[in-house]
Formats: sequence, structure tokens, C-alpha cells
Amino acid sequence: MKNKSILMTMLFALVLVGTSVAQNDCAVTVSLFTEPAKAKNYQAAYKTYDKVVSECPQSTMAIYQYGEKMFIDFIEKGDKSKITDLEKNMKLRMQYYPSKTKEGDVLADLAQVRYDNQIGTKMEQFNAFDKAYKTDAENFKSAKSLYTYFSLAKDLFEDGQKDLQDVFDLYDIVQEKLDLEEGEMAKKLTEFIEQEDAGEKLSSKDKKRMEAYEKNLTIFGKVRGSVDTKLGNVADCPNLVPLYSKDFEAKKNDIEWVKNAAGRLSGKECTDDPLFIKLVEQLDKLEPSANSKMFLGQLEAKKGNDAKALEYYEQSLSMQTDPNAKYNIYYKLAEAQRKAGSYGTARGFYNKMLEIKPNKGVAYLKIADMIARSSNSCGGTPFEKRAVNWKAAEYADRAARIDPSIADNARAAAASYRARAPQKADIFSAGMGGKTISMNCWVGGSVKVPNL
Repeated sequence: MKNKSILMTMLFALVLVGTSVAQNDCAVTVSLFTEPAKAKNYQAAYKTYDKVVSECPQSTMAIYQYGEKMFIDFIEKGDKSKITDLEKNMKLRMQYYPSKTKEGDVLADLAQVRYDNQIGTKMEQFNAFDKAYKTDAENFKSAKSLYTYFSLAKDLFEDGQKDLQDVFDLYDIVQEKLDLEEGEMAKKLTEFIEQEDAGEKLSSKDKKRMEAYEKNLTIFGKVRGSVDTKLGNVADCPNLVPLYSKDFEAKKNDIEWVKNAAGRLSGKECTDDPLFIKLVEQLDKLEPSANSKMFLGQLEAKKGNDAKALEYYEQSLSMQTDPNAKYNIYYKLAEAQRKAGSYGTARGFYNKMLEIKPNKGVAYLKIADMIARSSNSCGGTPFEKRAVNWKAAEYADRAARIDPSIADNARAAAASYRARAPQKADIFSAGMGGKTISMNCWVGGSVKVPNL
């Protein structure tokens, strides 16, 4: 019995020693790969890569992180054979570290590498992006890959391999995704801007985050413009009207088709065409809904019946559940109130737009314009009236920072408002340097006069 116990102890000790030796061997092997990889000496690192992934695949995720950088470097330097190795590396990462790997991000990166290196047909390249998006849309966040995904769809349409409707459908998907990503960044950026405006000092970490949001919003803004350019005139009225006219009789009782067609014509302002009227009337007949009421409102607005248009828009809003549709209705309501001179009410609707899409600087720019137009009614003295323009400039600045697609116009507007505000000589003469002026009108709030 005693001998048996001694034997068991010895076996257990041997197992521990074996495990320790194996772990020690892996530590050495991994180090032989990661150390040169850190120094970007990928030729040296590559010699140990196969041994690392075969013998120590779960030692550390750094194996796959450095492996990705190594293979991309090889590929960028012309060795396209390493694309297969990159794919295997990323698959191993997903296998061994699934909780630390975003599948949509990985698949999109792999699809982008194949596209950049012209591997496979256009359809194969498109299918790779399509798989990435449909597998994990939440983590498909690359602005570049979103553009490539759409660009390939448009190219395939031009090659006769995709229907125009497929292109439209993907355009909507990409635009919605851009809105989502930009919205999240703009919301966070706005929080930092408001902290600064309130006089709070941001930490160095928060300043870096704010700079990153602004930089990424600029990138996404450029991609949005590129997507619109790529779509080109295929989505203009001269192409849309014939596309839907030829199918109207056959599909007029297909509620989804009618909704889609009416929405597309509405979005492109093809509302003067008789087809739009037919679609709207048919939609309201088949299924009176938030959309049909909004379209009826557009028709009344075209006729100049503003009161009736507002009635339909409000009906639509009360029935609507889709955030994107609500955004469009709020915009129409805001514009109607702005044009009617009801600036306070209009601002409320513009703010509702921003709650849905914080990245839409057009709302801030419209508010800035209304504030500037109110200068004569928002101050008691000539100095105070002109000071209102500083508040308008603040809103225009914010529009430029959160929405790069209108940044140039917004910055130009801000400069124009500041040129109308009191200048240094005016501030000195009035003795107002550093003082605060309250906005005693619909604008509310206050502005601080610059110190001389």
C-alpha cells in the first residue's frame, strides 16, 4: 500500500514536471516569434510562426495579433500568397479567442485585403463583404469596407450581374449603418463639446477621444459622399420613374413594393411626377399608415396647402414607429415652422431630429440661421442685438464639428455671423469685454462677450 502511494506521488510529480516543461517550452517558442515581430523583423518572426500555432496555439492572443500584422506586411510588399496564411491566422484567432474577436470586423478586413489585392471575381469579392455584414453587422464598422461593399454592388449592376433594386436596397443599408456609427460618435463628441462650452476642463484622455471622434467623423463623412457619388444618377427621377412605372400595374397591390417605390420617389423629390400621386393614393387605399400620411402631406405642401400639409405630417408622426421616418417628419415639421417664422417651435423639432440622429449638423445650422435672423428682436441695445450673432456662430461651429459633410458651409456661416457681431472697437467703446449678455427672446441662454 505504501509502495502504491509512493508510485502515485511520483507519477503526479512527473505530470507536473512535464506540464511545467511544456509551458516553459511554449514561453520560449512564443517569445522567439513575438520579440522579432514587435521589432517588425517579420522575416525572423515568420520562421517560428508555424511552430507557435501548432504547438502553443492558446498561449496568448498576441500570436494572432502579431501574425495579422506580419502577413499584411508581406502582402503589402507584394507576396499575395500570404493572403491564405492571413485568413488561416484570423480563423485561428476566432477559434481560440472568440470572446475577444469581433467576427464582423475580422471578416470585413479579410474581404478588404482580397479586394485590395484583386483576388477573385467581383462577385466573389462582393460575397465576402456580404457574408461579413450578414454574419455580424454590429461589428462591421470600417468606413472603407462599407464603401467597397456598396461600390462592388454598383459595379455588378453595371456588369449586368445585379438588379438596380439590389443596389438601392444596399444603399439604404449602408446609409443606415453610416448614420448609426456617425450618430454614436457625434453623440459622444457633443457631450465633450458641451462640457467645454460649460467651462469644464477636459482630461488629456478625453481630449484625445474628442480628437478621435472628430477625425473619424471626417472619414465617415467622406465615405458618405463617395457612396452618393458612386450611386450617381441611377437613383435620380429620370431613372426611378420608368423603373417603377413599368411595374405599377403588376405590383400595385403589393403593399411592400408600393411603400418602397413611394419612399424612393419621396426621398429623391420626384413628387411632381403623376406616378408619385398614384403611388401615394394607392398606398393610402391599401393601408392608411404613417408613411401614406407623410406622402399626402408632401402633396399638399406642393400645392401650397401648408395647413393641410402640417395636419398630415402630425397624423403621420402620431402613427410612426420607425426612427428614420420620424427624423424625416420632424425635418418637414421644423422646416414648415421655420418658414412660417415660428422659430421656437421649429427649434423644438430640429432638436427632436438630433435626438434621433446626433450627427446631422443641418439641424444646428438651421437653428444658427434662425438665431441670426432674430438679432433685431433679441436685444435691447444695438450692441446686444449684434451680440446674438455670437450665439448663432456657436451653433454653426457645432454643426461643422459633428457633421463633416457640411463642415465647409458651416464654418463659412460661423465666420459670417462673427463678422456681424461686435468687433474689438465696439467691445472697447461699450465697455463690455468679458461680460455676459442674456438672450431675452425665444433663443434663451446667454453669450459671453470676448475679453480684449
